[in-house]
Amino acid sequence: MPSPLRFPLLSRWLPVLAIALLAGCTIAKPRTDDPLEKYNRGAYKFNDAVDKAVIRPVALGYRKVTNPPVRRSFSDFFTNIRMPVTVANDLLQARPKQALQSTGRFLVNLTLGIGGFFDPASQLGLPLEDNDFGVTLARWGAPEGDYLMLPLLGPSTVRDIWQRPVDSYFFDPLTLFANNHHYNGLQYMPQMMYLVTIRSRAIDAEGFLQSAYDPYVFIRDAYRQQRLYKIYDGNPPVEIIQQMQGLDEQNFDPEELLDQQHQWESKHPGKATQQP
Repeated sequence: MPSPLRFPLLSRWLPVLAIALLAGCTIAKPRTDDPLEKYNRGAYKFNDAVDKAVIRPVALGYRKVTNPPVRRSFSDFFTNIRMPVTVANDLLQARPKQALQSTGRFLVNLTLGIGGFFDPASQLGLPLEDNDFGVTLARWGAPEGDYLMLPLLGPSTVRDIWQRPVDSYFFDPLTLFANNHHYNGLQYMPQMMYLVTIRSRAIDAEGFLQSAYDPYVFIRDAYRQQRLYKIYDGNPPVEIIQQMQGLDEQNFDPEELLDQQHQWESKHPGKATQQP
């Protein structure tokens, strides 16, 4: 009887294939509640403290020693090198057209784009798509679950949390490289550089967060809306948008929301006038 160890690739794919066979195909309705808010706010404060003490200073240092063209090249490289994650999830969602487009984009940038540091695929009209296993679960019909703020990892949901282990273990070239090479810790440098690149891009949008009367709520709602648009390819149904924004609730009062924002701005005039 053959040992499972003789088929490592098959053993890796079996759990994902089993889930695919059992999955439905109706997208579950989005959640707007936050039953874990007390814990989530604590995790948010922790993440914010770590960011201010370590991550943001590193990102600022990166911006000081690089110019915009260099940062754009590194951003293009990491976007392209992680394209297999998108291709794999397109296939899991039975989207062969998108999988072929993303594969073509990956190969064009890998060759004509000199390893992905340039983006000739966009000039050739190949669209950029970003897909992950959280979106796959949503399109399979898995419910969203509670909103989660993960320590060091940021916003997620019970459904989206699975994208990290599944995409990393099966599809992400950066993680696969780190797991299969040992250079006294240097194998993790590409992943660390990728995180610095992401944080560096976010600095340009910090003004929006600073002007929000409740940064935690701002991040939570922005994350949910971003995920919603990704699940529906940028075109969610109107009724879903209304549900997400609370417009379908009988006690919804936009004037109350405006009053809360104006009260916050009157107490924080400096932050309210900052621009990103």
